[in-house]
Amino acid sequence: MVDTLLNIGIALSKEKDTDKLIEIIIDSVMELVRCDGGTLYLLEENALHFKIMITQSLGFRKNAGDEMPPPMQLNRENMCARAALEKRLINIDDVYENSDFNFAGSRKVDALMGYRTRSMLTVPMEDDHGDVIGVLQLINALDEDNEVIPFAHEYEKVLLSIASQAAICLTNRKYAAEVMSLLDSFVIAMSAAIDARSPYNANHSRNMARYGKRFIHWLNQNGGERFDTERENKFLMSLLLHDIGKLVVPLEVMDKETRLGPRLGTVLTRFETLRMQAEIDYLRGNISEAEYKVKAEEAGNARALVEKANASGFIPDDMLAELQKLCQKEGFLTPEEQRCLLVRRGTLTDEERTVMEGHVDMTTRILSEVRFPKNYRMVPVWAAAHHEFLNGKGYPNQLTADEIPTEVRIATILDIYDALTAHDRPYKRGLPDEKAFEILGGMAAQGQLDAGLLALFKESGAWNDEV
Repeated sequence: MVDTLLNIGIALSKEKDTDKLIEIIIDSVMELVRCDGGTLYLLEENALHFKIMITQSLGFRKNAGDEMPPPMQLNRENMCARAALEKRLINIDDVYENSDFNFAGSRKVDALMGYRTRSMLTVPMEDDHGDVIGVLQLINALDEDNEVIPFAHEYEKVLLSIASQAAICLTNRKYAAEVMSLLDSFVIAMSAAIDARSPYNANHSRNMARYGKRFIHWLNQNGGERFDTERENKFLMSLLLHDIGKLVVPLEVMDKETRLGPRLGTVLTRFETLRMQAEIDYLRGNISEAEYKVKAEEAGNARALVEKANASGFIPDDMLAELQKLCQKEGFLTPEEQRCLLVRRGTLTDEERTVMEGHVDMTTRILSEVRFPKNYRMVPVWAAAHHEFLNGKGYPNQLTADEIPTEVRIATILDIYDALTAHDRPYKRGLPDEKAFEILGGMAAQGQLDAGLLALFKESGAWNDEV
């Protein structure tokens, strides 16, 4: 019996799935005491809910997920309810001869099934706080000839011990589920906060989670790297949280649509002021008509050049040369305006890009305050590493290939793909998929991205919402 008890204890402690744990409990106990039937109830909302029902001689078994009878109310006339209410084991040799409880329901079921319930043992399941979380009921103990006999009293203490251990295991699984529910609600709350501040950024995180889920399922089905349920949950959580640091990035930086942003109006007003001043000087006779026309044309050309450069995705060499000449003219552009206009690609200056890139450090700082369960301790690490490149030229920590796990490699590909193709960004137009994969392929060729994973991602079609 000792070996059996040890094996039961090991099985209970190792199993993480609640439904499978319930099956282990009932199957192990029925095998230990050698009986024909068993039922496990869990106490929920002040009633005993059927979780598993077995009658071996009838070939009857209902597991979690099957249709079950309605919950049993805590009525002291019922044997299971009494065991739960009084926290005591109840052992009856023959229920038909017992007048302490109402067995009308058992008699009715027996008549319908052609069965005879005789011996019955009911054990409350108390956790380590002394709270009853359920009831274990065993029916018809069997001897070596499979004849029904009473349940031996020598099993009672053993069953109480197993029931208590089972209760603790089930309670721990419940706590674990509640912790995960808490984490999930935190992720949803943070996504809502990002959404309220910048809808496109919340869409970005949700897009990444959607692509990521499809991709890892495709990998599982096509012989790629395996993602079990826990690994999948951790990975998807890191995707949803990867941009949480953008909550503190100034919107004038994060949503900067053009190089000058709100400064454009000031610049154009200055150009018009220069033109008008030239006109005034001409009307007062301070300059000639020819000089006035030169100054007016100069102001007009400056306006056209700045407006064009301000909205360009990339500044070509010829435009850059014109801008540099304009920057040398006194009174046209301030040093800060010059820095903004001379940005070759994108809209951010070096200083603004540093602020923007700081969101990954803020992601780390925010998530470091969250007490992730031990198994989820890598979530904040993965979330903050999505701008790291395999060649060590990413940020913030310049990690190398050996330091970047598969989850982060995938996240980086997803992040760049969605950034390239998104059509809801205020500062850029979305690229077609073909062009996006061309850019991603170039980055892989430069050693920034995992070429193998990129090829699999493209092949999977996980990025295509229309598939």
